[in-house]
Amino acid sequence: MKKYSKITPEGTKDLLFEECLANRTVSSILGNVFSHRGFHEVLTPGIEFYDLFSESISGIPMEYMFKMSDSKGRLMVMRPDSTLPIARMVTTRLKNEPHPLRLYYNQRVYRYNPGLTGRSNEVMQTGIELIGAKGKRADLEVITTAIEALSKCVPDFRIELGHAGFFKALAQKLPVSDSEREDIRFFIESKNYSALNSALDSLEQTQAVNVIRKLPRLFGGIEVLDEAYALCDDEDALKALDYVREIYNDLSKYHLGDRLIIDLGLVQRNDYYSNIVFSGYVEGSGEPVLIGGRYDNLLDSFDAPAAAIGFGINVDSLSRVMLSRGNIPQKKKPDILVHSAKGYEIEAIKYNATLAEANILGENSVFETEQEALEYAKSKGIKKLTVVGEEIKTINTGV
Repeated sequence: MKKYSKITPEGTKDLLFEECLANRTVSSILGNVFSHRGFHEVLTPGIEFYDLFSESISGIPMEYMFKMSDSKGRLMVMRPDSTLPIARMVTTRLKNEPHPLRLYYNQRVYRYNPGLTGRSNEVMQTGIELIGAKGKRADLEVITTAIEALSKCVPDFRIELGHAGFFKALAQKLPVSDSEREDIRFFIESKNYSALNSALDSLEQTQAVNVIRKLPRLFGGIEVLDEAYALCDDEDALKALDYVREIYNDLSKYHLGDRLIIDLGLVQRNDYYSNIVFSGYVEGSGEPVLIGGRYDNLLDSFDAPAAAIGFGINVDSLSRVMLSRGNIPQKKKPDILVHSAKGYEIEAIKYNATLAEANILGENSVFETEQEALEYAKSKGIKKLTVVGEEIKTINTGV
Protein backbone atom coordinates (compact mmCIF):
# COMPACT_ATOMS: atom_id res chain seq x y z
CA MET A 1 0.00 0.00 0.00
CA LYS A 2 1.24 3.49 -0.79
CA LYS A 3 2.37 5.24 2.38
CA TYR A 4 0.32 8.43 1.96
CA SER A 5 -2.65 7.18 -0.04
CA LYS A 6 -5.13 7.37 2.85
CA ILE A 7 -4.21 10.66 4.53
CA THR A 8 -4.47 14.32 3.57
CA PRO A 9 -1.40 16.60 3.54
CA GLU A 10 -0.62 18.46 6.76
CA GLY A 11 -2.72 21.58 7.18
CA THR A 12 -5.58 20.28 5.01
CA LYS A 13 -8.74 18.27 5.66
CA ASP A 14 -11.70 16.72 3.93
CA LEU A 15 -15.01 18.52 4.38
CA LEU A 16 -18.05 16.30 4.86
CA PHE A 17 -21.80 16.84 4.56
CA GLU A 18 -22.69 19.51 7.15
CA GLU A 19 -19.25 21.11 6.81
CA CYS A 20 -19.76 21.53 3.07
CA LEU A 21 -23.25 22.90 3.65
CA ALA A 22 -21.92 25.37 6.24
CA ASN A 23 -19.12 26.51 3.95
CA ARG A 24 -21.48 27.01 1.03
CA THR A 25 -24.07 28.76 3.23
CA VAL A 26 -21.56 31.28 4.56
CA SER A 27 -20.16 31.93 1.08
CA SER A 28 -23.69 32.53 -0.19
CA ILE A 29 -24.59 34.91 2.65
CA LEU A 30 -21.43 36.95 2.17
CA GLY A 31 -21.76 36.95 -1.62
CA ASN A 32 -25.30 38.32 -1.33
CA VAL A 33 -24.09 41.13 0.94
CA PHE A 34 -21.32 42.08 -1.46
CA SER A 35 -23.55 41.87 -4.52
CA HIS A 36 -26.22 44.06 -2.92
CA ARG A 37 -23.52 46.62 -2.09
CA GLY A 38 -22.65 46.85 -5.79
CA PHE A 39 -19.60 44.57 -5.92
CA HIS A 40 -19.03 42.23 -8.88
CA GLU A 41 -17.60 38.73 -8.57
CA VAL A 42 -14.25 37.75 -10.09
CA LEU A 43 -12.11 34.61 -9.91
CA THR A 44 -8.36 34.30 -10.38
CA PRO A 45 -6.22 31.24 -11.22
CA GLY A 46 -5.23 28.92 -8.41
CA ILE A 47 -1.67 28.87 -9.81
CA GLU A 48 0.27 32.08 -10.48
CA PHE A 49 3.84 33.05 -11.33
CA TYR A 50 6.00 33.52 -8.26
CA ASP A 51 6.98 37.00 -9.49
CA LEU A 52 3.51 38.25 -8.56
CA PHE A 53 4.09 37.33 -4.92
CA SER A 54 7.76 38.19 -4.47
CA GLU A 55 8.28 39.22 -0.86
CA SER A 56 9.15 42.81 -1.74
CA ILE A 57 5.61 43.19 -3.13
CA SER A 58 3.48 40.83 -1.08
CA GLY A 59 5.20 40.81 2.30
CA ILE A 60 4.75 37.01 2.26
CA PRO A 61 8.01 35.11 2.93
CA MET A 62 8.94 32.77 0.11
CA GLU A 63 9.07 29.80 2.48
CA TYR A 64 5.36 30.30 3.26
CA MET A 65 4.33 29.57 -0.35
CA PHE A 66 3.66 26.25 -2.07
CA LYS A 67 5.91 26.27 -5.14
CA MET A 68 6.22 24.28 -8.35
CA SER A 69 7.52 24.84 -11.88
CA ASP A 70 5.75 24.84 -15.22
CA SER A 71 6.85 23.01 -18.38
CA LYS A 72 9.37 25.79 -19.12
CA GLY A 73 10.94 25.66 -15.69
CA ARG A 74 9.38 28.91 -14.50
CA LEU A 75 8.67 29.21 -10.80
CA MET A 76 4.97 29.03 -9.94
CA VAL A 77 3.05 29.20 -6.66
CA MET A 78 -0.36 28.13 -5.49
CA ARG A 79 -2.30 31.33 -4.82
CA PRO A 80 -1.29 32.49 -1.28
CA ASP A 81 -3.31 35.72 -1.40
CA SER A 82 -6.28 37.07 -3.36
CA THR A 83 -5.54 40.80 -3.43
CA LEU A 84 -2.40 40.65 -5.59
CA PRO A 85 -3.98 38.54 -8.37
CA ILE A 86 -6.90 40.96 -8.41
CA ALA A 87 -4.45 43.87 -8.63
CA ARG A 88 -2.87 42.12 -11.62
CA MET A 89 -6.31 41.65 -13.17
CA VAL A 90 -7.22 45.30 -12.60
CA THR A 91 -4.08 46.54 -14.35
CA THR A 92 -4.47 44.20 -17.33
CA ARG A 93 -7.92 42.96 -18.27
CA LEU A 94 -9.75 45.77 -16.45
CA LYS A 95 -7.33 48.58 -17.25
CA ASN A 96 -9.88 50.42 -19.41
CA GLU A 97 -12.75 50.13 -16.93
CA PRO A 98 -13.78 53.36 -15.17
CA HIS A 99 -12.89 53.70 -11.52
CA PRO A 100 -13.80 52.91 -8.87
CA LEU A 101 -13.92 49.17 -9.43
CA ARG A 102 -16.00 47.22 -6.91
CA LEU A 103 -14.89 43.58 -6.96
CA TYR A 104 -15.47 40.56 -4.74
CA TYR A 105 -14.14 37.02 -4.76
CA ASN A 106 -14.73 33.62 -3.18
CA GLN A 107 -11.78 31.29 -3.68
CA ARG A 108 -9.17 29.20 -1.88
CA VAL A 109 -5.76 30.48 -0.85
CA TYR A 110 -2.79 28.28 0.04
CA ARG A 111 -0.12 29.30 2.50
CA TYR A 112 2.24 27.24 4.62
CA ASN A 113 1.90 28.00 8.33
CA PRO A 114 5.04 26.82 10.20
CA GLY A 115 3.95 24.64 13.09
CA LEU A 116 0.37 25.26 11.88
CA THR A 117 -0.56 26.70 15.33
CA GLY A 118 -4.13 25.59 14.67
CA ARG A 119 -4.24 27.24 11.26
CA SER A 120 -4.88 25.56 7.92
CA ASN A 121 -2.63 25.67 4.88
CA GLU A 122 -5.72 25.76 2.66
CA VAL A 123 -8.42 28.35 3.36
CA MET A 124 -11.62 29.36 1.60
CA GLN A 125 -11.49 33.14 1.51
CA THR A 126 -14.05 35.66 0.38
CA GLY A 127 -13.72 39.41 0.37
CA ILE A 128 -13.94 42.69 -1.50
CA GLU A 129 -11.57 45.16 -3.15
CA LEU A 130 -12.54 48.77 -3.83
CA ILE A 131 -10.02 50.00 -6.41
CA GLY A 132 -9.55 53.62 -7.46
CA ALA A 133 -11.26 55.30 -4.51
CA LYS A 134 -9.56 57.16 -1.68
CA GLY A 135 -10.66 59.12 1.35
CA LYS A 136 -12.97 58.61 4.28
CA ARG A 137 -16.09 57.82 2.26
CA ALA A 138 -14.38 54.85 0.62
CA ASP A 139 -12.97 53.66 3.95
CA LEU A 140 -16.38 53.81 5.58
CA GLU A 141 -17.98 52.03 2.62
CA VAL A 142 -15.62 49.08 2.98
CA ILE A 143 -15.61 48.89 6.79
CA THR A 144 -19.41 49.09 7.01
CA THR A 145 -19.61 46.36 4.36
CA ALA A 146 -17.43 44.24 6.65
CA ILE A 147 -19.74 45.01 9.57
CA GLU A 148 -22.82 44.07 7.55
CA ALA A 149 -21.18 40.86 6.32
CA LEU A 150 -20.32 39.65 9.83
CA SER A 151 -23.67 40.74 11.27
CA LYS A 152 -25.49 38.55 8.72
CA CYS A 153 -23.59 35.54 10.07
CA VAL A 154 -23.06 36.07 13.83
CA PRO A 155 -24.36 38.66 16.32
CA ASP A 156 -21.36 38.77 18.64
CA PHE A 157 -18.54 39.87 16.36
CA ARG A 158 -16.18 42.71 17.18
CA ILE A 159 -14.32 45.10 14.89
CA GLU A 160 -10.84 46.35 15.79
CA LEU A 161 -9.43 49.53 14.21
CA GLY A 162 -5.80 50.52 13.82
CA HIS A 163 -3.55 52.47 11.50
CA ALA A 164 -0.53 51.14 9.62
CA GLY A 165 0.98 54.62 9.53
CA PHE A 166 1.19 54.85 13.32
CA PHE A 167 3.61 51.93 13.67
CA LYS A 168 5.52 52.91 10.53
CA ALA A 169 6.14 56.43 11.80
CA LEU A 170 7.55 55.06 15.06
CA ALA A 171 9.43 52.10 13.57
CA GLN A 172 11.31 54.31 11.13
CA LYS A 173 13.01 55.94 14.12
CA LEU A 174 14.44 52.66 15.40
CA PRO A 175 18.15 52.03 14.63
CA VAL A 176 17.50 48.47 13.45
CA SER A 177 17.69 46.47 10.24
CA ASP A 178 14.63 45.66 8.13
CA SER A 179 14.62 42.08 9.40
CA GLU A 180 14.83 43.23 13.03
CA ARG A 181 12.02 45.70 12.39
CA GLU A 182 9.93 42.86 10.97
CA ASP A 183 10.64 40.78 14.09
CA ILE A 184 9.42 43.65 16.27
CA ARG A 185 6.30 43.97 14.15
CA PHE A 186 5.60 40.25 14.56
CA PHE A 187 6.07 40.42 18.35
CA ILE A 188 3.53 43.25 18.52
CA GLU A 189 1.05 41.47 16.28
CA SER A 190 1.24 38.29 18.35
CA LYS A 191 1.27 40.31 21.61
CA ASN A 192 4.45 38.54 22.66
CA TYR A 193 5.44 40.97 25.42
CA SER A 194 8.52 39.06 26.53
CA ALA A 195 10.08 38.84 23.06
CA LEU A 196 9.18 42.46 22.30
CA ASN A 197 10.81 43.72 25.49
CA SER A 198 13.94 41.66 24.81
CA ALA A 199 14.22 43.15 21.31
CA LEU A 200 13.76 46.71 22.59
CA ASP A 201 15.91 46.48 25.72
CA SER A 202 19.11 46.58 23.66
CA LEU A 203 18.12 49.91 22.03
CA GLU A 204 18.46 53.43 23.34
CA GLN A 205 15.28 54.11 25.29
CA THR A 206 13.90 56.88 23.10
CA GLN A 207 10.31 58.05 22.97
CA ALA A 208 9.67 55.88 19.89
CA VAL A 209 11.02 52.79 21.69
CA ASN A 210 8.85 53.47 24.74
CA VAL A 211 5.70 53.87 22.64
CA ILE A 212 6.39 50.73 20.60
CA ARG A 213 6.93 48.81 23.85
CA LYS A 214 3.39 49.76 24.89
CA LEU A 215 1.68 49.11 21.54
CA PRO A 216 0.29 45.65 22.38
CA ARG A 217 -1.47 47.20 25.40
CA LEU A 218 -2.95 50.17 23.53
CA PHE A 219 -6.23 48.35 23.09
CA GLY A 220 -9.75 49.37 24.10
CA GLY A 221 -12.15 52.28 23.65
CA ILE A 222 -11.60 55.88 22.63
CA GLU A 223 -9.47 56.43 25.75
CA VAL A 224 -6.69 54.46 24.02
CA LEU A 225 -6.20 57.36 21.63
CA ASP A 226 -5.89 59.83 24.51
CA GLU A 227 -3.21 57.64 26.04
CA ALA A 228 -1.35 57.38 22.72
CA TYR A 229 -1.51 61.16 22.20
CA ALA A 230 0.20 61.65 25.54
CA LEU A 231 2.98 59.20 24.68
CA CYS A 232 4.32 60.63 21.42
CA ASP A 233 4.76 63.85 19.50
CA ASP A 234 5.70 62.52 16.04
CA GLU A 235 3.68 64.47 13.48
CA ASP A 236 2.91 61.50 11.20
CA ALA A 237 1.96 59.30 14.16
CA LEU A 238 -0.38 61.97 15.50
CA LYS A 239 -2.05 62.36 12.09
CA ALA A 240 -2.68 58.62 12.10
CA LEU A 241 -4.29 58.84 15.53
CA ASP A 242 -6.49 61.74 14.37
CA TYR A 243 -7.78 59.66 11.47
CA VAL A 244 -8.50 56.63 13.65
CA ARG A 245 -10.50 58.89 15.95
CA GLU A 246 -12.48 60.27 13.02
CA ILE A 247 -13.33 56.80 11.68
CA TYR A 248 -14.15 55.54 15.18
CA ASN A 249 -16.56 58.41 15.80
CA ASP A 250 -18.32 57.80 12.47
CA LEU A 251 -18.63 54.05 13.05
CA SER A 252 -19.98 54.68 16.56
CA LYS A 253 -23.22 55.73 14.85
CA TYR A 254 -23.65 52.03 13.98
CA HIS A 255 -24.37 51.44 17.70
CA LEU A 256 -21.79 48.66 17.99
CA GLY A 257 -21.07 49.54 21.61
CA ASP A 258 -18.10 47.67 23.03
CA ARG A 259 -17.88 45.59 19.85
CA LEU A 260 -15.99 48.51 18.23
CA ILE A 261 -12.44 48.54 19.56
CA ILE A 262 -9.27 50.52 18.89
CA ASP A 263 -6.11 48.40 18.68
CA LEU A 264 -2.93 50.34 17.92
CA GLY A 265 -1.06 47.04 18.06
CA LEU A 266 -2.84 46.00 14.86
CA VAL A 267 0.27 45.89 12.71
CA GLN A 268 -0.08 42.85 10.46
CA ARG A 269 1.87 43.14 7.18
CA ASN A 270 2.36 46.88 7.53
CA ASP A 271 4.49 47.12 4.40
CA TYR A 272 1.37 45.91 2.57
CA TYR A 273 -1.06 48.34 4.19
CA SER A 274 -0.66 52.11 4.09
CA ASN A 275 -3.41 53.66 6.21
CA ILE A 276 -6.46 52.46 8.14
CA VAL A 277 -6.40 48.73 9.05
CA PHE A 278 -9.10 46.63 10.71
CA SER A 279 -9.84 43.09 11.85
CA GLY A 280 -12.98 41.16 12.74
CA TYR A 281 -13.29 38.56 15.49
CA VAL A 282 -16.08 36.22 16.58
CA GLU A 283 -16.46 34.22 19.78
CA GLY A 284 -15.28 30.68 19.22
CA SER A 285 -12.46 31.45 16.80
CA GLY A 286 -8.97 32.00 18.15
CA GLU A 287 -7.84 33.98 15.13
CA PRO A 288 -9.35 36.93 13.27
CA VAL A 289 -11.99 35.85 10.76
CA LEU A 290 -11.63 39.13 8.85
CA ILE A 291 -8.53 41.20 8.00
CA GLY A 292 -8.49 44.34 5.88
CA GLY A 293 -7.13 47.78 5.29
CA ARG A 294 -6.05 50.42 2.83
CA TYR A 295 -3.15 49.63 0.48
CA ASP A 296 -2.71 52.71 -1.71
CA ASN A 297 0.84 51.84 -2.84
CA LEU A 298 0.29 48.26 -3.97
CA LEU A 299 -0.74 49.00 -7.55
CA ASP A 300 2.42 51.07 -8.04
CA SER A 301 4.17 47.71 -8.48
CA PHE A 302 2.11 47.18 -11.63
CA ASP A 303 2.89 50.66 -13.02
CA ALA A 304 -0.76 51.60 -12.54
CA PRO A 305 -1.02 53.68 -9.34
CA ALA A 306 -4.45 53.68 -7.74
CA ALA A 307 -5.88 54.00 -4.26
CA ALA A 308 -7.38 50.80 -2.92
CA ILE A 309 -8.94 49.27 0.18
CA GLY A 310 -10.40 45.86 0.88
CA PHE A 311 -10.71 42.92 3.25
CA GLY A 312 -10.74 39.14 3.26
CA ILE A 313 -12.87 36.78 5.38
CA ASN A 314 -11.85 33.27 6.42
CA VAL A 315 -14.97 31.38 5.36
CA ASP A 316 -13.77 28.13 6.93
CA SER A 317 -13.37 29.68 10.39
CA LEU A 318 -16.68 31.51 10.21
CA SER A 319 -18.57 28.43 9.00
CA ARG A 320 -17.09 26.30 11.82
CA VAL A 321 -18.35 28.82 14.38
CA MET A 322 -21.81 28.94 12.82
CA LEU A 323 -21.99 25.16 12.55
CA SER A 324 -20.98 24.68 16.21
CA ARG A 325 -23.77 27.07 17.26
CA GLY A 326 -26.41 25.32 15.20
CA ASN A 327 -26.83 28.35 12.95
CA ILE A 328 -26.59 26.37 9.71
CA PRO A 329 -29.94 24.99 8.46
CA GLN A 330 -29.74 21.21 8.30
CA LYS A 331 -30.16 19.52 4.95
CA LYS A 332 -33.69 18.19 4.75
CA LYS A 333 -34.17 14.44 4.59
CA PRO A 334 -36.06 13.07 1.59
CA ASP A 335 -39.79 12.83 2.17
CA ILE A 336 -40.13 9.82 -0.09
CA LEU A 337 -37.89 7.10 -1.52
CA VAL A 338 -39.12 6.26 -5.04
CA HIS A 339 -38.50 2.66 -6.10
CA SER A 340 -39.29 1.16 -9.48
CA ALA A 341 -40.69 -2.25 -10.23
CA LYS A 342 -38.70 -4.10 -12.88
CA GLY A 343 -39.19 -2.44 -16.28
CA TYR A 344 -40.51 0.81 -14.76
CA GLU A 345 -37.16 2.52 -14.04
CA ILE A 346 -37.79 5.55 -16.28
CA GLU A 347 -41.37 5.91 -15.04
CA ALA A 348 -40.05 6.07 -11.46
CA ILE A 349 -37.52 8.76 -12.39
CA LYS A 350 -40.29 10.75 -14.07
CA TYR A 351 -42.50 10.33 -11.01
CA ASN A 352 -39.74 11.68 -8.77
CA ALA A 353 -39.50 14.71 -11.08
CA THR A 354 -43.21 15.43 -10.50
CA LEU A 355 -42.56 15.34 -6.75
CA ALA A 356 -39.83 17.98 -7.15
CA GLU A 357 -42.25 20.21 -9.07
CA ALA A 358 -44.63 19.93 -6.09
CA ASN A 359 -41.79 20.87 -3.68
CA ILE A 360 -41.69 17.35 -2.28
CA LEU A 361 -38.17 16.02 -1.76
CA GLY A 362 -37.80 12.57 -3.25
CA GLU A 363 -34.84 10.26 -3.76
CA ASN A 364 -34.59 7.63 -6.49
CA SER A 365 -33.96 4.10 -5.30
CA VAL A 366 -31.05 2.29 -6.95
CA PHE A 367 -31.81 -1.05 -5.30
CA GLU A 368 -32.86 -4.22 -7.12
CA THR A 369 -35.61 -5.26 -4.72
CA GLU A 370 -38.40 -3.51 -2.87
CA GLN A 371 -37.19 -5.05 0.41
CA GLU A 372 -33.70 -3.59 0.01
CA ALA A 373 -35.24 -0.19 -0.75
CA LEU A 374 -37.44 -0.44 2.36
CA GLU A 375 -34.49 -1.30 4.62
CA TYR A 376 -32.48 1.58 3.20
CA ALA A 377 -35.36 4.04 3.73
CA LYS A 378 -35.64 2.97 7.37
CA SER A 379 -31.87 3.35 7.92
CA LYS A 380 -31.98 6.88 6.51
CA GLY A 381 -35.10 7.98 8.36
CA ILE A 382 -37.19 8.32 5.18
CA LYS A 383 -40.84 8.00 6.18
CA LYS A 384 -42.38 6.79 2.91
CA LEU A 385 -41.46 4.35 0.15
CA THR A 386 -43.33 4.75 -3.12
CA VAL A 387 -43.13 1.88 -5.59
CA VAL A 388 -43.83 2.71 -9.25
CA GLY A 389 -45.07 -0.20 -11.37
CA GLU A 390 -48.32 -1.02 -13.12
CA GLU A 391 -49.78 0.85 -10.17
CA ILE A 392 -48.24 3.33 -7.76
CA LYS A 393 -48.26 2.28 -4.12
CA THR A 394 -46.91 4.07 -1.06
CA ILE A 395 -45.68 2.30 2.08
CA ASN A 396 -45.10 3.92 5.47
CA THR A 397 -41.65 2.82 6.64
CA GLY A 398 -42.51 3.22 10.31
CA VAL A 399 -39.71 5.68 11.16
